[in-house]
Amino acid sequence: MPTDCISYQNSGYFSSLMNDYLEKKTNLQSLYNRFPTLENFEAQIQEKQVNFNENGTLKRQILVSTLEKQYSKVETSILTKQNIEALNNPNTFTVTTGHQLNLFSGPLYFLYKIISTINLTTELKAKYPTYNFVPIYWMATEDHDFEEINYFNFKGKKFRWNKESTGPVGRLSTEGLAEFLEVYTLELGSSANADTLKKLFEDSYLNHDNLADATRFLANALFGAYGLVILDADNADLKRNFIPFVKEELLQKSSHKLVLETAEKLKEYTVQVNPREINLFYIEDDLRERIIFENDTYKANHTKIEFSETEILNLLENHPEKFSPNVIMRPLYQEVILPNLCYIGGGGEIAYWLELKSFFAAAKVTFPILLLRNSVLLATEKQAKKADKLDLNWEDLFSKQANLVSTKTKELSDFPVDLTHLKKQLQKQFQELYDVANKTDESFLGAVKAQETKQTKGLENLEKRLLKAQKRKLSDILQRITELQNELFPNQSLQERQTNFSEFYLEFGENLIPTLVKQLKPLDNKFDIIVL
Repeated sequence: MPTDCISYQNSGYFSSLMNDYLEKKTNLQSLYNRFPTLENFEAQIQEKQVNFNENGTLKRQILVSTLEKQYSKVETSILTKQNIEALNNPNTFTVTTGHQLNLFSGPLYFLYKIISTINLTTELKAKYPTYNFVPIYWMATEDHDFEEINYFNFKGKKFRWNKESTGPVGRLSTEGLAEFLEVYTLELGSSANADTLKKLFEDSYLNHDNLADATRFLANALFGAYGLVILDADNADLKRNFIPFVKEELLQKSSHKLVLETAEKLKEYTVQVNPREINLFYIEDDLRERIIFENDTYKANHTKIEFSETEILNLLENHPEKFSPNVIMRPLYQEVILPNLCYIGGGGEIAYWLELKSFFAAAKVTFPILLLRNSVLLATEKQAKKADKLDLNWEDLFSKQANLVSTKTKELSDFPVDLTHLKKQLQKQFQELYDVANKTDESFLGAVKAQETKQTKGLENLEKRLLKAQKRKLSDILQRITELQNELFPNQSLQERQTNFSEFYLEFGENLIPTLVKQLKPLDNKFDIIVL
């Protein structure tokens, strides 16, 4: 199975913030706890062990009890059962990734996040055999942005689930997905792999009442054999452990000030999230609205629901499940209820985690190691051979299409399309004129400058026209180049952000996930190219 890679920094698809994080630039070092290396996990384990010990036994018991209830109707692998039981052990730690409940897993990077998490636990166990490490997929069941998750792309077509949703998506009924499956089935065609995909969709979504249960079934079907543990934290028992932090947020609103101060340190970059005064939502089955504080009253935004301070604190004590953390508070909730060492996410996620370290310090909760998930480009053997035939390397294919076409036009031309050498000759000639001009009247110097500008611009225009003419002459081969790039980078974007796994499963079947698990190395910080 041929593989290749390029660095994240050279791929052209990562932000300057992520590039600087990967390069361990000094201006960012105060914003994270430890950089993700195998050796750095030793100190992280020791710190988390001490930090999690307060009520740690009770927290672990609640976590295990909750997971056992959530898995009660799911056929689980022996490894997953062992991992759940192991969480009772004070020597067991987690590695966590989180993801939205995208329909049928959404884009490919859903797989890469989870595989990064599974593979890191394997590496940690080999390095630190006296401890146990459990891979956790934290389902974003409390999100309410249904428009972000109600579709997936398959063979260039968008398959959308048309439904109304106003509350937390995990509680959303799966009603209506039978009709969706009928439309999707027509595109799958008839083959053994198509039948497997149909059954997987049917078992996941038509045999479960809500989106949380459906997504748990799907993720377990794909990754249960590797011991993945899937957690739905929209749970009263788990949130009971988080009550002191919610109370602090309601009364002191401390996250707002602390995160704003940290965001100031990131002002040279694009700040990922901005904190609210209160970073909590009020939720019911069909409602998730921000909690705001106005005129000494707590309100659920856009509703008539309101509470005095005493009423909202009573509600918190009796019904903690009514309170939902937003993007600022969710990471803290995760680290309070899990014996977690590392969070694995995409560039956008790591960017907002970097805003949170001072908030964690104030809350006296250990800040996890932050690891950028694996990124992958999948190519078929046919596509790899086509690239070789067109004399394209992977760096070429990762470049922006306009740059790729221009570069290849220059390479394929029988003569220089780049007129830089003529521009240099022109500069040299004008330098002689400047030497003369400096010895005579100033008005002549102005005339020389004007003439240089005019002739340089003329050469640049000729260069553009020459390049355009060569593009027309080489249009056949350039079209083959762009067609290949468009196959690998749909919509001139990363494949992993566009394409659903079923497109590759249809062709490569049950070998797809084992191949990825075998190839991906989460700590290598490389963009993998895997030829299937």
